[in-house]
Amino acid sequence: MDDTYLPRLADTMLDEKLAHARAVVVRGPKWCGKTMTSERHAKSALYLQDPREAQRIRLAVKVDPSLLLDGDRPRLIDEWQDAPQLWDAVRFDVDRARTPGQFILTGSATPGESPMHSGTGRFSFLNMRPASATCESMLSS
Repeated sequence: MDDTYLPRLADTMLDEKLAHARAVVVRGPKWCGKTMTSERHAKSALYLQDPREAQRIRLAVKVDPSLLLDGDRPRLIDEWQDAPQLWDAVRFDVDRARTPGQFILTGSATPGESPMHSGTGRFSFLNMRPASATCESMLSS
């Protein structure tokens, strides 16, 4: 883990959302810290833009997207919009488990195709903005 990470307001907000929501969607512009912040709260991760895993991910998305959900929870799914089928797989999975803090989905773009379900009642949303570090952290460094 990166020792230079400065805690952000979003860290506290993400903790609170994970304590109550089954899945949290972290949204915001590129390079605002969505992935880095989410990694600090996740116990496992799937990076959809990892070129080493691209072929395996594409195949799993076509055959059975739920195969990509296996991992310790909360599981980070980074750039979920690259495989919108994962949204519906996550929604179905959290309906079965019914416990909070199962998934963190990050993304900065709108998916090419819409998920079948809105995620209402299952997903909580955290909007991040650039430079959202806490003043306290900035003063102590």
